[in-house]
Amino acid sequence: MSQWLAQMRLPLIWLESDRNDDAPYDRTLLVLIFSLMSLGLVMVASASMPISERMYGQPFHFLLRHLVYVVLSVAALFAIIRIPMERWQQANMMLLLVAIVLLVAVLIVGRKVNGSSRWLALGPITIQAAEPAKLFFFCYLAGYLVRRRDEVRENLKGFIKPLAVFFVIAVLLLFEPDLGTVVVMFMTTVGMLFLAGAKLWQFFSLALMGILAIGVLAVTSEYRLRRITSFMDPWADPFGSGYQLTQSLMAFGRGSWFGEGLGNSIQKLEYLPEAHTDFVIAVLAEELGFVGVALVLGLLLALVVKALLIGRQALHLDRTFEGYFAYGIAIWMAFQGAVNIGASSGLFPTKGLTLPLISYGGSSLLTLAVTVGILVRIEHEVRMELRQTKRVPNKAKPAKKADAVPAEES
Repeated sequence: MSQWLAQMRLPLIWLESDRNDDAPYDRTLLVLIFSLMSLGLVMVASASMPISERMYGQPFHFLLRHLVYVVLSVAALFAIIRIPMERWQQANMMLLLVAIVLLVAVLIVGRKVNGSSRWLALGPITIQAAEPAKLFFFCYLAGYLVRRRDEVRENLKGFIKPLAVFFVIAVLLLFEPDLGTVVVMFMTTVGMLFLAGAKLWQFFSLALMGILAIGVLAVTSEYRLRRITSFMDPWADPFGSGYQLTQSLMAFGRGSWFGEGLGNSIQKLEYLPEAHTDFVIAVLAEELGFVGVALVLGLLLALVVKALLIGRQALHLDRTFEGYFAYGIAIWMAFQGAVNIGASSGLFPTKGLTLPLISYGGSSLLTLAVTVGILVRIEHEVRMELRQTKRVPNKAKPAKKADAVPAEES
């Protein structure tokens, strides 16, 4: 991965951190984040007005809620970037326990929506437990790869341990049920283990086992099997199991190159279910066309590549926890974005995953804001260390206290 990124340095140099920049935080990274959030606010406003009018008697209900989420997310982002990464590394085991507690609690006292028990109600606030669980698990996994890096590379035991933890979380998620989150977490886990130096035969064996497990889960559940068959040929039952996908494809088709114009979508007039959440990209495609979709893909790709570059810089400075965490964030956002857009355009079965930083949804937006806040913090610490190294080139780098973890810890 590092060699590939090095070869891509010239075309991607504008995404590199400016080491001569006196700004404390990377401005390119912040521009990418706020561009996606701003675009999401505009598209949620456009896509949600018809259903908001019908359900609440006024067109701005979902827009106002999403605006509140955006304000809270921005506040959370700026709060998170003030927390040193050492704190995250020290707390990674505790955060894993919090993730498991949240997933158990949602099965016991969670609120059911559309047949799934995924939300915890705290007064007027609802929390989708799977969203913070993803972040906390990846934080734990980054910490594990620091503690057991040699073991992961040299023997099967170190490779299996984090998979056992993932299996526990996956079982809890499948009881909700939430296969989409399991798939995203599995792919991110596999990617992080591979980048940490897991052997190729372990990587391919795990990938094969994962594909087989997902296949078994799909064919043993009637509603999952129906999703797959409708995805393969949605026009066979356009008013039944294939209805949502056919309406989404119509939106993409109507959008053509430049779209029908902002606010002029037909499919959002309650023909397309979940138009402002899971299928917001379809409304964007109809209103802004191929150009709008390309803009979203470009912004997401730039953010993912930026995260990979930050991870590479962190690893070069021997900031192993920060490097693996940044890599995990990059894989997570890339795969979730790909699945959301792929499901809306008919490339993948419908999974109910949000488009990062764009779709309506408080839990998803807040969690992703915290996630990119962590990414900004990692870049900041890398930048400060590079600046200090440049000023004092002969000074030996001090050992990080957080890296000195006893070998007994798992």
